Amino acid sequence: MTPESDSRNLTGKVAVVTGGSRGIGLAIAHALISAGASVVVTGRDQGHLDAATRSITPSSKLHTVRADVREQKDAAAAIGAAVDRFGGLDILINNAGVGVFSHVADMDPAAWRQVIETNLNGVFFCCHAAIPRLRQRGGGWIINISSLAGKNSFAGGAAYCASKAGLNAFSESLMQEVRQDDIRVSYVMPGSVATDFGHGAAGPGGPRTSQPGDETWKLAPEDIAQVVMDLIAHPARSLPSRVEIRPSKPMKG
Repeated sequence: MTPESDSRNLTGKVAVVTGGSRGIGLAIAHALISAGASVVVTGRDQGHLDAATRSITPSSKLHTVRADVREQKDAAAAIGAAVDRFGGLDILINNAGVGVFSHVADMDPAAWRQVIETNLNGVFFCCHAAIPRLRQRGGGWIINISSLAGKNSFAGGAAYCASKAGLNAFSESLMQEVRQDDIRVSYVMPGSVATDFGHGAAGPGGPRTSQPGDETWKLAPEDIAQVVMDLIAHPARSLPSRVEIRPSKPMKG
């Protein structure tokens, strides 16, 4: 086995993927399990979690937890489930996120709280619970799924853009805090991805310019999963702490 292929063999590793029942999170869970890892996936909808279980082989490598990461107890329970079910934790993928797109003057304060609490507080709660477990394993990975909206603001995206800008800053600080523990922290900033996220409103890359169903120009969830797997396989002597990924041929106009 070559050194590169060995670095992509995750047999014996345990991961948690938040928001992993659909879209980007499900693609990441598939990739991790295909590489040999055992994975705990969280989601708020039991039907989506059940569908995720049916889509993954071998299902014995997957454990689903219904959880809302806005709740500290739910985040802690998800991390605990990885330890109880598979014996530890090596990889945390903070993917759970929501987007509510509205001008500030028109935005329901409850929607603002939902975005900030999911996209920022939820990451904190999961990291807070995970770091001691990662230290027990002698290191590991924390990869946060952010967005290009964290640096490219747009009208109607105040809550989402603020949450992702905060996530970027959080990730940079966390990276400096835990790297001496051999915990590598990276964040991935995708542009438009072909998922149901943001349909019917301005999306993470700005206002929608395409008709519903016209997704061919966008990134695929598997593209983001590949970035995650590349980060995990990266040599330990170096750390790609931030990755930006965007469609190579965005829609014109």
